[in-house]
Amino acid sequence: MPRQWSADALLDFLVEQAGLPSDERPTDLDVTFIDIGLDSLAYLQLSAEVAGTFGVDLPAELPESWTLAEILATVNTALGQRETV
Repeated sequence: MPRQWSADALLDFLVEQAGLPSDERPTDLDVTFIDIGLDSLAYLQLSAEVAGTFGVDLPAELPESWTLAEILATVNTALGQRETV
């Protein structure tokens, strides 16, 4: 199982699986799903990917103000906590 999730891997998923146009890939992760034009369905896809790949559960519903940076930090914090157990 991966020990950390990279920003590139997150953005690659959003482009390849969640419908984010590649020319609209953000350079800054301090944006929300709404900011980049993605909806709750895209979040559900992301949530399922994170659970399947990392075994990390994200909130069932997308918090409106949650940024991509916060999503990435949530996953990586959970992965880091597993390593110390």
